[in-house]
Amino acid sequence: MTEAYLKPLPEPSIDSKPHWDGLREHRLLLQTCSDCGKTRHYPRPVCDACLSMEADWKEASGRGTVYSWTETHHPFHVGFRGETPYILVTVDLAEGVRMQSRLIDGDMSDLRIGLPVEVVYVDATETVTLPMFRIAR
Repeated sequence: MTEAYLKPLPEPSIDSKPHWDGLREHRLLLQTCSDCGKTRHYPRPVCDACLSMEADWKEASGRGTVYSWTETHHPFHVGFRGETPYILVTVDLAEGVRMQSRLIDGDMSDLRIGLPVEVVYVDATETVTLPMFRIAR
């Protein structure tokens, strides 16, 4: 964690606050429909399967596989200057949803579709923890 964090930070909504609270505790919580059981990510107020507005939060394993990736060369925000290139991955989580984040401790030569990865918790500030991925150990 640095003194001055210069990158954009999430602004949790009423729907996503439990997700971000879980990350602060180093737990990946996913929203699950209380009526039909469908897991969804990103958090939202209505289930897209049954239109229920009732949801629970369940802890995810944090494990998944790489679906896709991109290597970012241009810092679109001043906070990322000096960190390029970096890799963004789209991950199919074991719980059946996709999540996008940064890959740390890996490079382009490591990547392939289906590569096992796991979540890593990065404490960006005292109040915000970001989920990132690394190649599974």
